Amino acid sequence: MKGAAVVSSKYFTIAFLPKGSIWGTTNCSSAAMFIFRLKLFIWVLLSISYLAFFTSASLCKQFVQQTTKQFEQETDRFWEFQEQSNRWVEVKLPFDLVSCVNDNCNKVGLIDQTKGTKEENLGNEKDASNQNNNNMKDGNIGRLDENSYANLPQRKRISLTKMSDTSIWVTGGSGSIYERFWNGVQWVIAPHDLHLSAGSAVSVLIVNQTILAISEEGNLYQMQLGDNSQPIWVEFKPAFNQSTNEEAEQSSVIQIKSSTVSYDGQRVYFCTKNGLLLELSEVEPPRWENHGRPPGADVAAIADAARIRAEVVYTISSVGDLYEYDKNSRPSWKKHLKSVDASKEGSLIPLMGCTVHGLIGDHSISLFLLTKGGKLVERRLYQRKWKWINHESPEDHHLTSITPLLEDEPNETFISLFLTTSTGSVFEYRIPNHSGTAQENQISVTWLNHMHPPNAKPARGIAGLRFQLGRTLFALDDGRLAELHMPNLGGENSGPTHQFNMRKKVSSKYVWSILDAPETEGWNAEYCTEERGPMNCIAGIKDESNNAGNTRSLTRRRKGNKAQQEYLSPSTSRSALAETSKEYSFPDNWTNTNFRLRMMQAGVSFFMVTDEGLTFEYLYTENVWLWLRHDHSTPMRGSLGNYNGSLFFVDIYGTLLIRERSGNDLAWINCTAMRKGTQVTAGPPWDGKLKVTAEDALFFVSKSGRLLQFTVALRKFKWKYCRNPPETKLACIIDQEIFRENIVFVVGRNGRLYQYNKVTELWHEHHQSQHLVLSRLPGTAIRPSFFSLTGSLFMLSEDGGLVEYHWNAWDGWIWVEHGTPCKDVNLVAPPGPFFKGNQLLLIGSDGNVYLRYMDQLTWRWKNCGSPHDRDKDTEDQTKMENPNYSNGNCDPKVASTRPIPLSENSAIFELRDGRLAEIREVQDKQWVWIRIIGTPTSTCTASYWIALAS
Repeated sequence: MKGAAVVSSKYFTIAFLPKGSIWGTTNCSSAAMFIFRLKLFIWVLLSISYLAFFTSASLCKQFVQQTTKQFEQETDRFWEFQEQSNRWVEVKLPFDLVSCVNDNCNKVGLIDQTKGTKEENLGNEKDASNQNNNNMKDGNIGRLDENSYANLPQRKRISLTKMSDTSIWVTGGSGSIYERFWNGVQWVIAPHDLHLSAGSAVSVLIVNQTILAISEEGNLYQMQLGDNSQPIWVEFKPAFNQSTNEEAEQSSVIQIKSSTVSYDGQRVYFCTKNGLLLELSEVEPPRWENHGRPPGADVAAIADAARIRAEVVYTISSVGDLYEYDKNSRPSWKKHLKSVDASKEGSLIPLMGCTVHGLIGDHSISLFLLTKGGKLVERRLYQRKWKWINHESPEDHHLTSITPLLEDEPNETFISLFLTTSTGSVFEYRIPNHSGTAQENQISVTWLNHMHPPNAKPARGIAGLRFQLGRTLFALDDGRLAELHMPNLGGENSGPTHQFNMRKKVSSKYVWSILDAPETEGWNAEYCTEERGPMNCIAGIKDESNNAGNTRSLTRRRKGNKAQQEYLSPSTSRSALAETSKEYSFPDNWTNTNFRLRMMQAGVSFFMVTDEGLTFEYLYTENVWLWLRHDHSTPMRGSLGNYNGSLFFVDIYGTLLIRERSGNDLAWINCTAMRKGTQVTAGPPWDGKLKVTAEDALFFVSKSGRLLQFTVALRKFKWKYCRNPPETKLACIIDQEIFRENIVFVVGRNGRLYQYNKVTELWHEHHQSQHLVLSRLPGTAIRPSFFSLTGSLFMLSEDGGLVEYHWNAWDGWIWVEHGTPCKDVNLVAPPGPFFKGNQLLLIGSDGNVYLRYMDQLTWRWKNCGSPHDRDKDTEDQTKMENPNYSNGNCDPKVASTRPIPLSENSAIFELRDGRLAEIREVQDKQWVWIRIIGTPTSTCTASYWIALAS
């Protein structure tokens, strides 16, 4: 019907007819028809309204019924995103759902197991219990399944390079360069860092007796001898024959990513950050060649450099394809088709491969590579035919790196490949050597798991270094090195081994030795010296005092190496206190007591925060000491740090604030209000002399017991969460980078000592007797010389005794308990400042100050009293303010507030009446009180000058 319209729905149908249309067969007049149509239209409208109302009510009823339906859990698998490892990790049920706002966390829900899983677990409990009993009987206590470990993070900047049998060069995670050199007596560490403007190093190589280094920025540097015959780094820019200005400009901005020395050691191949292949065939004079990139691809890594065939390079693209470059053929670039597994998991990882000659015949060549799925594959050339062979991987393990073979690897009955996994284990893959046969299909292989050193794991994706037969170096994830070697043939005290000793049949048994790294990585290896002796950088000389002394030195050195293995992984701690569920409760005035005083400038200015939250500065200007008041809208609780003339305060709400000079005025900066900012309670107890670097930062403890890193270098403020050890929250910081660079020592709320490595971002627990429980108070670090790593951390025990944690190169870490000054006196405040490397001031429960000093290698106590004592040592102090003994508000005994140094031979203490007192060393180990300082809030005296800082 032309012109008609029909609207249909689920509940009704409406037809609209055009003018003049006839609906029905009756013969009615126009008027009657009009009336009829009008009635019909009204009836249709009423019907529509009724149906619409009915439909709406029905839908609302259905919606209400649906919204009241409860959530039904259908699965037991849920994942949580971990920021530290940047990956998803499956959680174990039941799992608490927690909402955190400004570090205030509350439980908002629970994900429990489904009903079927609960019943299954109940049925398996008995079997699991019996299995555990059997394991204990079999002696399997402490054996952990690697699958329960999380994947390690991918480390950057780390590389191992063999210069000779006596020289191994290492680039650490901090970007430093150091050399492990055998000086004829022992292995020593020599620093070779790039200059500060060059930045961090990522790798080192040697070609034609020339040492080159690549920086993180992609620049190349050459080591040369300077005017003073000392080695220096000089930039070594790639230079090509530029025919146009555009090519010259492109050459000036080339950034190098990685490098590989050719098999003959005469040339170097580089891969750039934009995917080019470069060749340096001569160093003097430099001769560079730009080989470009494969058509439609790039060069992400060099798999083999002329080891398979002379002047032929095999590369891997970023998408995982294998390419062959031969400048003497046309075309120069050839692509190797993928193996049977053409998926993404079957693509190759861009890394250096391992080339083996004569594996199944005199003319066979094998290139071993890894896939992105963690499998070992082989690209084999035999009888002029290429083929792919899949060797898979150990069950439930993901391979991440291959260790290249030695250049002169002996022709044994089998070939051993050493590979690392994503979880930090080392596997040996043994392939029988059927040289001269064609028994390809009869090759049997064996996977041997060498695990990892105690409490340490090889770094993920970093290839090992076989520097001698039976001896392989690996970079550890925590920044140290480890050697995998045969028993009695390798380790810290074993130098290069003669090859004739290595021709014996290779044993399947290997042992691990941990090798220490220098302070740049946060560890304890001492640098070599130019002095005559065993630590000489060129030629070591044994201690000639007596033969017994020589034996003793080596024995003590082995003991020190053993001490390095006493760094415990917090997750595997056997500490009984770690299982304590009782939460430590801090006093309300904890922050104010421990961070009330802060030195701003030695001998000139220090700050004080009162109990009422007022902030005052005691300033020496124009030969007069006066008080300045620094007002803020909220009361302060303490001063937590000092960096480059800026002071860091915390208010009563936990807000971190900076007080600094801006032009001619003083300003407050709210750090907690910055991105990722949070509330804090504690900071570093002492302000060390930090190096001016782009990574300078202060560390704080949050209200929730986590460690926080606040970058302050170049005023590029940035917060970073460093978390906390798995078994405890943090109480306070003992030391930040004064005792050891890149290391923050902390005490957990369980009374145990931990450390955080700023380079590796890893936590370690230090070996500690279960009977020794530390107080939750800041400590003091002492390091007499920055040219030596020997020093101590001083802390208080929970029962008020002095505890020392000492380190030296021979004995490693040693706990020393100094006890208390006398039987009836305990120590009640954090250890005070250290002076001259052997004098420590402490506060006793009797209100006196005690000196702990070393006299002829023996520690002794001395009572320095308090300002009101008028003994023979203090009776001539004419400048001492009258203590006002008759005033009932005066109490000249020393309070339990943490003291601060004022100069290199004086310190400031707070008295119980609110005043301050200065003690000074007037003679060797003779400390006397020289003055009492009236404060604006003390009711004992009012003799002070005060002004308002603006």
